[in-house]
Amino acid sequence: MAVYTHAMMNDILASIDSEINALKQVRAVLAGTSHGGRKAKRKYKTLSAEARAKISAAQKKRWAKQKRAAK
Repeated sequence: MAVYTHAMMNDILASIDSEINALKQVRAVLAGTSHGGRKAKRKYKTLSAEARAKISAAQKKRWAKQKRAAK
């Protein structure tokens, strides 16, 4: 069994830490992110009141159609 000094252990741990960091970077690239593994925040477009009302009316129309079909 090998005997490791404190300095040798620190070198081994530093080497392992650097390998872990390198693997995390590779994983981030493969996963499609390049900033620490966090996905980029999606930016939503702001809808006008007219657009929201139009979408709401269309959804209510779909719900009414479903409700009529269920009866």
